[in-house]
Amino acid sequence: MRRICIIGISGKLGQYMVEHALARGYEVVGVCRPESTAKLDRFGDRITIFPGRTDDRDVVAEAVKGCQGVLVVLVPWGVDNYATGTAQAVLDSAEPGARLVFSCGWHISMDGKDVYPWRARAFVAFFGFLARLLRFADISDQVEACRRVFASDTSWTVVRGSDMEEGDSDGLPVWSRHVGDPVLASNLTKRTDFALFMVDALTNDDLIHEAPAIVGRKTASARAHAEAAS
Repeated sequence: MRRICIIGISGKLGQYMVEHALARGYEVVGVCRPESTAKLDRFGDRITIFPGRTDDRDVVAEAVKGCQGVLVVLVPWGVDNYATGTAQAVLDSAEPGARLVFSCGWHISMDGKDVYPWRARAFVAFFGFLARLLRFADISDQVEACRRVFASDTSWTVVRGSDMEEGDSDGLPVWSRHVGDPVLASNLTKRTDFALFMVDALTNDDLIHEAPAIVGRKTASARAHAEAAS
């Protein structure tokens, strides 16, 4: 792995991914909206930015040229299929054999075997309704984007994140195939560690065609699970 592209590079998660990727010696390029490029000034000439919407097929195609890995922040902004357009642009344009790693929340389910508490189901339903009513976001768009990823024959991974908080790294998060696993009960991960998992997934072949749900390594549920295993 030499050159990687981060789609959605200017957001908090994207910037943390830049830090981890540079620390591993990767050449980093990225796509973000033109009005957000200033957020990346601190990286100077250590990264290359392709200004544009992340669902702009021409911009994405140019950015991912020569990249062995692509990290994608899937956000369901608006009601114009933004996440779906982003995912499809990456699936269609990435180099053959490139590792593709997408981010989303726990609400995405690959096989329908996830078990969600009623509070979580109610929140997603209420937020999804309100966000679409206000034309702020469309949760179903992110669901469709991930469905297309799951159906593709690329070397994909979909990382499903818990609630996030800022703070110093606790190390690589632990993961499970399904929400409802007791190891995930704490439902909290440091944002920098979510980004760390994304970058690490680029070279972890065990995660190809997996949709790991992650939680912070030092959370109570993760520690309890480790103690039980030992």
